[in-house]
Amino acid sequence: MTATPIRLKHEVKDLSLAPQGRQRIEWAGREMPVLRQIRDRFAQEKPFEGLRLVACCHVTTETAHLAIALKAGGADAILIASNPLSTQDDVAASLVADHDISVYAQKGEDNDTYHRHVQIALDHRPNIIIDDGSDVVATLIQQRQHQIADLIGTTEETTTGIVRLQAMLRDGVLTFPAMNVNDADTKHFFDNRYGTGQSTLDGIIRATNILLAGKTLVVAGYGWCGKGTAMRARGLGSNVVVTEIDPIKAIEAVMDGFRVMPMSEAAAIGDIFVTVTGNKHVIRAEHFAAMKDGAIVCNSGHFDIEIDLKSLGAKATEVKDVRNFTQEYRLQNGKSVVVLGEGRLVNLAAAEGHPSAVMDMSFANQALACEHLVKNKGNLAPGIHSIPTEVDREIARLKLQAMGVQIDTLTPEQIEYINSWTAGT
Repeated sequence: MTATPIRLKHEVKDLSLAPQGRQRIEWAGREMPVLRQIRDRFAQEKPFEGLRLVACCHVTTETAHLAIALKAGGADAILIASNPLSTQDDVAASLVADHDISVYAQKGEDNDTYHRHVQIALDHRPNIIIDDGSDVVATLIQQRQHQIADLIGTTEETTTGIVRLQAMLRDGVLTFPAMNVNDADTKHFFDNRYGTGQSTLDGIIRATNILLAGKTLVVAGYGWCGKGTAMRARGLGSNVVVTEIDPIKAIEAVMDGFRVMPMSEAAAIGDIFVTVTGNKHVIRAEHFAAMKDGAIVCNSGHFDIEIDLKSLGAKATEVKDVRNFTQEYRLQNGKSVVVLGEGRLVNLAAAEGHPSAVMDMSFANQALACEHLVKNKGNLAPGIHSIPTEVDREIARLKLQAMGVQIDTLTPEQIEYINSWTAGT
């Protein structure tokens, strides 16, 4: 059989990897029945016909199914990587070779290449932007104001990206609608908690092959990602310590059975450190100085700024690769600190990211958020919008149905009761 010629521009590592990527994409699809149903509907209704779409996402097997669904809906789409170490090169190759989707992503691409890909994406003059971390949106606002008129809206599914959008809104530069996919119940309750929890530990284990049982594991941040990481680490036998700045989250961590203390104290007792805060320099020079010899440090927040690697490098007398995605920094005091995945998302740098079953719901939210923007073009005010409750519930219903789980429904008497204020005890 003669291979279909590649018509689209692309920048991937090696198109010969496509058969391997195709097989892995198909495997992931077994666990993504909700997005499959949405794709089938999109193929019939074509909600994105004639629209240009840019997706800046982690290029994984799960993202492949989102891209395929959007194309089925008629979108003229370009996919770029949202993180230099998160691309699965075989998946990128398959999307180009098997699905005619234009992909600009290579695992390990440098920052200059990453930013060039952002510019290539914006050259597409998108009507819709799917962003992970809001780099494309920020670049659009800072450098390409004239293109904002083309934009129907954007979607964002990371905590870091939502924080940036909120800052844009405060500064008065967010002049178009942005859908907050991150805070949908069927996203953060499951993706952030169960997805990040499992995949973060998967990345740590793949990079180091260490036994987590008996180790003291410090989780910086007790949002949904931190909760999931702490829960899964405890399940594997780690002694978990949580650091926080929010007193309510700190109390929650205490009542969930975890020790809570400042990073200045945790630094001296931790064997493994995981940052999931979305903030800058959560682990910095004074913490490195206090750590045990051989302490392992990694990040599962979106950007690589949570760990102050610049100050660590300045204190190091030697930096060497000791395993794949594992670097040892030998310090002037004779101790060493081990950094995983160059401080980038360890679950994607050293592993395969979230399991497809949980990304099924997250990407269902992304697909339906894009459709919501199109259906409500001109009616949504500039600013940040939540996923409609009915969309959230429908995704949950479809997921339960696919899992073979049934739930109760209200009786007419119960409906009457909860809608009445006259009935009492």
